[in-house]
Amino acid sequence: MKLSVGIFFGGFFGALGILFFLVAFGTDYWLLATEVERCSEGLNDTTEEKVIFHHEGFFWRCWFDGNVDEHANSIWKFWYTNQSPSKNCTHAYLSPFPFLRNGHNSTAYDSAIIFRGFWSVIMLLGVVIVVAASFFIICAAPFGSHVLYKVGGGCFITAGILFTLVVVMYVIWVQAMANIENYVNMKKTDCLDFSIYVRYGWSFILAPVGIFFVMFSGMLFLLVGRTIYLHSD
Repeated sequence: MKLSVGIFFGGFFGALGILFFLVAFGTDYWLLATEVERCSEGLNDTTEEKVIFHHEGFFWRCWFDGNVDEHANSIWKFWYTNQSPSKNCTHAYLSPFPFLRNGHNSTAYDSAIIFRGFWSVIMLLGVVIVVAASFFIICAAPFGSHVLYKVGGGCFITAGILFTLVVVMYVIWVQAMANIENYVNMKKTDCLDFSIYVRYGWSFILAPVGIFFVMFSGMLFLLVGRTIYLHSD
């Protein structure tokens, strides 16, 4: 009875973790940014306010214009896809830096491409391993094989470690390679009253949740495999 409960919860948490991964890596809300410009223009020195929203993930980067009222409730604009008709999107690998910025030298650009390539390979490897783990667990169920349960559990834990590495690399990419301060200084040469607000989005938050569920599932299946092995002697 206890073994069946362990197998059930192991499969449940594993499926839940995979679902969180698919949603997290398949959506484009890992990083949210809002640019606000208040520039003086014209003979009367009137102030024009402009707001640009950005949201990006592993595959797509999108941006669209807004206004001050939208900026006050920008988080809701990011959570729902019924955004402005002016919304533009491009493949993230075509612009490997956070936000849509200019002025990067070719060396920095190539480094960012390589960095994104590394975490993309690690992410795909994690997906392959977590799918293989599911296959091993499905095969282990009818035969009660402690070896397959242990292999499946080990694969779940390995996939969790790889996904953790992807999240850590993403944080390093944003914090170390974004160079937001230089971007703000560059923008202020054209508009003195310029500010940018950056936050991690809900896609980013889902990834650690999926990691927890997958790691916990892996430990449960390792425990199930060990229990079957001890009772088979």
